[in-house]
Amino acid sequence: QVQLVESGGGSVQTGASLRLSCAASGRPLSTYTMGWFRQAPGKEREFVSAVSWGGRSTYYAESVKGRFSISKDNAKNTVYLQMNSLKPEDTAVYSCAAGSQGLQYVRDYIRYTYWGQGTQVTVSS
Repeated sequence: QVQLVESGGGSVQTGASLRLSCAASGRPLSTYTMGWFRQAPGKEREFVSAVSWGGRSTYYAESVKGRFSISKDNAKNTVYLQMNSLKPEDTAVYSCAAGSQGLQYVRDYIRYTYWGQGTQVTVSS
């Protein structure tokens, strides 16, 4: 079992930055692919970013590429999502997830086994 706890969300204005953290306990994250997903009110859950178990491969949704950066600190058992140049359309609940799927499935939320409860990010214009 892996327990995931997100933090770092908040309310900011357009153009601001936030760094989300996903702290894990129970098992080392070094063996898991980690993903960030978001869900806005009335919308489906959306892939944001993912990082491979070793941290060498990263993946991004087109909508956040160049603005968001994912990283993994296996020593701290924590995954981060640095979000820069935030836009109102980034407003959502952001959740991290851990899975053991192949890297071809990093964008598929159903492939992830463990989920955090999420943290709210609100970007106002």
